[in-house]
Amino acid sequence: MTAITLTLVQRAVTARAELLTDVAPRTCAAVVEALPLEAQVYHGKYARNEIYALFHEFPGSDPGRENTTITPIPGDLCWFTFAGDDLGSPAYGYETAEQHRAHGAIVDLAVFYGRNNLLINGDQGWVPGNVFGAITEGLDELAAACQDLWMGGARGETLRLALA
Repeated sequence: MTAITLTLVQRAVTARAELLTDVAPRTCAAVVEALPLEAQVYHGKYARNEIYALFHEFPGSDPGRENTTITPIPGDLCWFTFAGDDLGSPAYGYETAEQHRAHGAIVDLAVFYGRNNLLINGDQGWVPGNVFGAITEGLDELAAACQDLWMGGARGETLRLALA
């Protein structure tokens, strides 16, 4: 199995995840091809117990939908693809909202760290994500850091993904 690490850089917390190449082969291949990755991290506004980072469209083709869910569980890693206009509204709170509009697609890589998540957005409705990985080590420590991110703020924190 292919493994990756997920790190909240400022908080110095790392978890390990196994990629689900058997059920999400196209998504896993797209992620592995793009690694290593690092970007500003955000805490989910709608889904509940989620952190994520946004990236400009990866090289190659979009994997399309595979192994989708609207109810991710703790430890799930999900891929979402959005058009730039989907995230361009100031309501989303991104300091670079205008920059999102300039790109053909935005890849959202999300980490779910707690229960009772529901992928629905007030502007778009249901937002299914491709489940491409599962955290196998360090979920408790990452969850505590994510809760700190929620309460303490995300400004300046980055999420780094790399091959393990």
